[in-house]
Amino acid sequence: MPSPANTNAPSPALTEPQTLAGQPVAIIGGGPAGLMAAEVLASAGASVDVYEAMPTLGRKFLRAGLGGLNITHSEPFDAFCSRYGDKQEPMQSIIDRFPPGALREWVHALGIETFVGSSGRVFPKEMKAAPLLRAWVHRLRGCGVRLHMNHRWLGFNHDGSLRLAAPSEELSIQPKAVILALGGASWPQLGSTGTWLPWLEERGVEIAPWQSANCGFNVDWSAHMREKFVAAPLKSIALTFTDLNGTTETRPGEMLIKEYGVEGSLIYTFSRRLREYISVHGEATFTLDLLPGRSAERVLADLARPRGSRSMSRHLQGCLGDDNLKRNLLYETLNREQLADPREIAKFVKALPIKVRSTRPLAEAISTAGGVCFSSFDENLMLKNLPGIFVAGEMIDWEAPTGGYLLTGCFATGLCAGRGVVKWLTG
Repeated sequence: MPSPANTNAPSPALTEPQTLAGQPVAIIGGGPAGLMAAEVLASAGASVDVYEAMPTLGRKFLRAGLGGLNITHSEPFDAFCSRYGDKQEPMQSIIDRFPPGALREWVHALGIETFVGSSGRVFPKEMKAAPLLRAWVHRLRGCGVRLHMNHRWLGFNHDGSLRLAAPSEELSIQPKAVILALGGASWPQLGSTGTWLPWLEERGVEIAPWQSANCGFNVDWSAHMREKFVAAPLKSIALTFTDLNGTTETRPGEMLIKEYGVEGSLIYTFSRRLREYISVHGEATFTLDLLPGRSAERVLADLARPRGSRSMSRHLQGCLGDDNLKRNLLYETLNREQLADPREIAKFVKALPIKVRSTRPLAEAISTAGGVCFSSFDENLMLKNLPGIFVAGEMIDWEAPTGGYLLTGCFATGLCAGRGVVKWLTG
């Protein structure tokens, strides 16, 4: 791996011919997409200014890394690209230019080692976002990129220039090209407010409405569940759901039981399909296999053993182990008569129905669907109605589950937009 002392130059994966000769380019947004575009443009010789609304860069990026920064995923590329759902085709054409392997090489060039976890997810060796961001910002400054904190975009002036609220005044800028990397509308306290949407709409940019993605869902739990199992992990399960297209998928994993319902990585994998089903039918039901490693026949045999003087809880413990949450989920679902029948209990152990009513609010979602439609920009991510203005990152209408797919999409769109600016300015 390269040492930090050798990380000032742009990554070889991002290096462009020095063709821009100091032409000014503005990037609005200091998250992964904006910073990636800045590195591409700096390598091409542009004079790059990054304007970030918050006091520091990459706040959502840092937040995502609190539990271990999941940079990308190591699964086969075809399977990787399928995680972008109905946007697979346009997103794959972007990710083809900066696939997961190239992204890992770029991280290594920053002096950050990576490893593949047991789930196939790729992490930095230190598991944290801060060292990577520090090394990256050091490289960008070394490349001449100017970083302006507390500069919020306010829309356009009549002459097409950009209005910016700086700490002590309002500025107007009119660079040769602009990349908007403003994020979606989730976690607004970290800077992604989505307030830019009407400024593009009024200039003819097609916008899809915001929707929660990678989010929790509301469930009508009993008072007992809400009081006793707040933020309780439900592990070693498998979730099965049949979507609007009639496609059934089963995935193993884990989730969290929350006072309002359910959330967690397994739920996020199905969040788009659950949300779409709810929009049509008003609710959606998935099932949980509480013992995915045990056959239905074995579960029934365990439950059919004579109970003797044992309580029902002790009897269920003999089958489910010491997982009090799984037992209470059965109590939540089955009535007294069903609990007296081992066949009924076994059926629900292998397929426990959970009915979700609605998504959690945008502000709580990890990411959002909606934003600038693909029909509004060309293959280089330049807005068709606004020549010289490009878009990148979560402000584009795509979504993907957690697991490295979100960050890969942001990095790749940033690179694509940066290269798009190079092509346009040298056109």
